[in-house]
Amino acid sequence: MNNDDEFYDAVTGLDSDESYEGASEASFKDAGVYDDAQRSNGSTSPENGIRKRRTTLPAPMFSRNNFSVWGILKKCIGLELSKITMPIVFNEPLSFLQRITEYMEHTYLINKACSLSDSIELHAYAVAAFAVSAVASQWDRTGKPFNPLLGETYELTREDQGYRLISEQVSHHPPVSAFHAESLVGDFVFHGSIYPKLKFWGKSVEAEPKGTITLELLKHGEVYTWTNPFCCVHNVILGKLWIEQYGTVEILNHSTGDKCVLNFKPCGMFGKELHRVEGYIQDKSKKKLCVIYGKWTECMWSMDPQTYESNKKAEKKADSKKQKSPEPEGVDGDDADNMPEVLETVAVIPGSTLLWRISSRPQHSAKMYNFTNFAMSLNELEPGMQATLAPTDCRLRPDIRAMENGDMDQASREKERLEEKQRSARKDRSKVEEEWSTRWFQSGTNPYTSSQDWLYTGGYFDRKYSDLPDIY
Repeated sequence: MNNDDEFYDAVTGLDSDESYEGASEASFKDAGVYDDAQRSNGSTSPENGIRKRRTTLPAPMFSRNNFSVWGILKKCIGLELSKITMPIVFNEPLSFLQRITEYMEHTYLINKACSLSDSIELHAYAVAAFAVSAVASQWDRTGKPFNPLLGETYELTREDQGYRLISEQVSHHPPVSAFHAESLVGDFVFHGSIYPKLKFWGKSVEAEPKGTITLELLKHGEVYTWTNPFCCVHNVILGKLWIEQYGTVEILNHSTGDKCVLNFKPCGMFGKELHRVEGYIQDKSKKKLCVIYGKWTECMWSMDPQTYESNKKAEKKADSKKQKSPEPEGVDGDDADNMPEVLETVAVIPGSTLLWRISSRPQHSAKMYNFTNFAMSLNELEPGMQATLAPTDCRLRPDIRAMENGDMDQASREKERLEEKQRSARKDRSKVEEEWSTRWFQSGTNPYTSSQDWLYTGGYFDRKYSDLPDIY
């Protein structure tokens, strides 16, 4: 821990004379608010319960067209990227602590589960639907969130959705982010510690999920744990960036022995499986109770296993008759791995039950880092908020604020200053042999998986912040 590698993000990856002049010329004067009709997905209620929160950023994103990461990444093929510095232009104006807060966008699914009594329905809503929805915001989100500073925190209270959340960067090398969310009425607790491993494979960057996620439904005495799927960003060197998620996610109900197995399918050569998720819930005797299918970019459905298998057999038979037809064109040999065109939505099988449907994004999302409505609001500093926030909160971080405002030069300078300040603080602690002490989480053992975890110690919302470090 005495190695300066702990502070790998201290520089911006740009020479001092590199400038983003003009980045803030085009900006949005006012942060608008959508009314319910504009936010509707065919429903009369607003999506996700969000009301009168910021739905745009102060300035649009800076164009990345004139920047290349090849000079940085060409020596890193197959290596772990946590120590590789990227130009700030490839960031998005959120900290990783705010990014993991996006797990909570569809909290209504947990609230729905708490209102049910049937175990199968509980599992389908609370685990399958929520676990898929928790990673749905990554669709087209190709910007890299800022690495949190050691001791950085983020809080969010959503009375409209009935929860509050606190997160803290508990380690910088390796980077570990811990979070704890709880129902305001005592229905659930949702917590975890995340430390993804990033690797560069020549054309793509792959994020390997690390860390356990735990959902406790206190009202029903049920506990579920899982890890997230792999996430891959394609064409980081050449071509249009696109994202896929893949891998098997196993969600265990520690109270009943039931298990939900979700297969996030890789794209494949012709893209037929792009974004598709398919799985099932089984009891402790491995009997399938229900099937779950859909796309993590669109919606998830459930139905009984027998009907689903019959439909799959009919579909397979129909496909076999098409084998004599010309195959669709695949990769054409270009350097870029082009994303296959998605021509169809989820084919809903009669008798299916809708578990979750993704929220529509604002019309200007593509100019705003492809943020969702929920993400747009995460860094908003509302009037009077600063007086109650912890001084370590992400909203007070000047480099992220400058980038959000469209001032890329200032953002780059502030990022370098903050990382240098953190390096200096680390050296000062090293001189007196002082270990870093976390404030709101402590390292321990997850009581359900027996794996290493970071557990909330309580006290954050007592608002006693006098002993917090000056990290900004």
